Amino acid sequence: MIAESPTKGRVSQARYGSDIVVDVLRDLGVEYVALNPGASFRGLHDSLVNYGGDANPHTILCTHEGIAVSIAHGYGRAAGKPMASAVHNIVGLLHGTNAIFNAWLQHAGLIVLGGTGPMAVEQRRPWIDWIHTALVQGNAVRDYVKWDDQPASVPGFVDSLIRAYQIAVAEPQGPVYVCFDAALQEMALDEQLSIPDPSTFPQPSRPQADARLLEQTADLLLSAERPVVIADYLGKAPEAVEGLVRLAETLSLPVIAGGNLFNFPSRHPLNLSDAASELLQQADVILSLDVYDIQQTLTAPDWVNRKVTDLPPAGAKVIDISLRQYHIHSWSTDWGRLYPVSIPITADTAQALPALADLCARKLDEQPDRKPALAERAARLSARHDELLKQAEDQASRVPGAGPLPRQAVAKAFRDVVQNDDWVIACNDLRGWGRRLWDMREPHQYASGSGGTGNGYAVGLGVALANKDTGRLTVNFQADGDLMYNPGALWTAANHRIPLLSVMYNNRSYYNDGQHQKDIAGVRDRPVENWGVSINIENPYIDYATLAKSMGVYSEGPIERADDLIPALERARKVVVEQGLPAIVDVVTEN
Repeated sequence: MIAESPTKGRVSQARYGSDIVVDVLRDLGVEYVALNPGASFRGLHDSLVNYGGDANPHTILCTHEGIAVSIAHGYGRAAGKPMASAVHNIVGLLHGTNAIFNAWLQHAGLIVLGGTGPMAVEQRRPWIDWIHTALVQGNAVRDYVKWDDQPASVPGFVDSLIRAYQIAVAEPQGPVYVCFDAALQEMALDEQLSIPDPSTFPQPSRPQADARLLEQTADLLLSAERPVVIADYLGKAPEAVEGLVRLAETLSLPVIAGGNLFNFPSRHPLNLSDAASELLQQADVILSLDVYDIQQTLTAPDWVNRKVTDLPPAGAKVIDISLRQYHIHSWSTDWGRLYPVSIPITADTAQALPALADLCARKLDEQPDRKPALAERAARLSARHDELLKQAEDQASRVPGAGPLPRQAVAKAFRDVVQNDDWVIACNDLRGWGRRLWDMREPHQYASGSGGTGNGYAVGLGVALANKDTGRLTVNFQADGDLMYNPGALWTAANHRIPLLSVMYNNRSYYNDGQHQKDIAGVRDRPVENWGVSINIENPYIDYATLAKSMGVYSEGPIERADDLIPALERARKVVVEQGLPAIVDVVTEN
């Protein structure tokens, strides 16, 4: 007998409930499942390994659930489609929560799979199944996932997974969590199930901007004397980036690119990211694109006294195009205080920007007398761009012979070693020096601005996994304290031969908080020189090269002399490019 599905599809050969999960993941195009093994999904684990053979999603063994989730985060960013991770019951889910939260903040689409002890109490083994059963497990992450579900039947697995996939990839993207009852996973099926074709559940169309508001936006931009564009998260859709380039070139608009994704070519003459403050202080019209915290972008913070000062002058008009309203949850926020907006447009920038660029081009053709002023502005902005780039290059070229190396010098040396490769910066960029010095032209070249606390290396592994067969070289600037949260990611890199080239940004300190300690001590008139107590990672220093070697990763360092840096990077690059293996160069850097 065949159990009918509401939508006709293929007949599954599944023998157990967990086989159905694998069927659906395969049909959805999910290629990998990263996991740390756990008994609550032992049925699913068996199905991934033994049901369907090579057609199944491949498993990526991780030493911690935070690594498993973060790899899926990075993979989704680079591949443009979700990857899955599996976490064991309550304890595994709790281990993975920081990585899930980071994916939520980064708007990264991924599918987290979980298992729970049998919900039917008569099927629970004493003690262990009781402490591994939550009512319901999704409560632990519900405040920072887009959706969670715990289907109560095997046919329900199908609906839940297809819906989870749709929700994860809908903009703004985010993580989803689906939990499977252990008894249902292990249940033998007494009938064949019909699996629907996922193509019969297409993604909804992207929301387009209100045509009337686009008209108002075009008129404001065309008449503005000192317009500025601020952009973030555009790189998720190449159409959005292409639309912004056309719009900026049509109206001679300076662009300030945020650091979360690729937004605008770094060497484009209208990229004025390093002049953000001076531009915003003079702006009469500001176009905000996929900026989720407008207050953060348009204010100057006093970090010590927790106060902010507006950068734009009074009367400046702000146009906001984003899907911010679709991402708001109550528990934790990434959208800042309310900021006055003149034209609020809820739309997908991949739809809105090409339309706005076309509209502005037509309007400009109707006002040819405006073109000379725009040409003059373009020339002025281009000259300022060149000046800023020269300053950055000059600063990066000043390298001490010994001692901790400046961040900018490390970024420049790394760039020079890989400049002839089709490279991708996986995550982190030495506090902006990567974006400042590297010639970024395409969205794929900058996959994720922040690896997130404790998960940067694993996010980078996900990006490298997605790029493994593309010919692209995935590179990563790796903070030292960050790696120590989950150093087991090194083993996963070696075990699965994930080709990631990393340079350690090793300032031997949790310096982000170090600056806070300096500020507080200064305000309180206490010894500022004590800022490093319980901040610096010393006595002993961590030998990251030896740590990496112990887990099978090629490594060199610590590098403390500029003359040693490029040769070490070249040897590490050769390992990654020619052998397809991970490599790390440990570089001692300034704070």
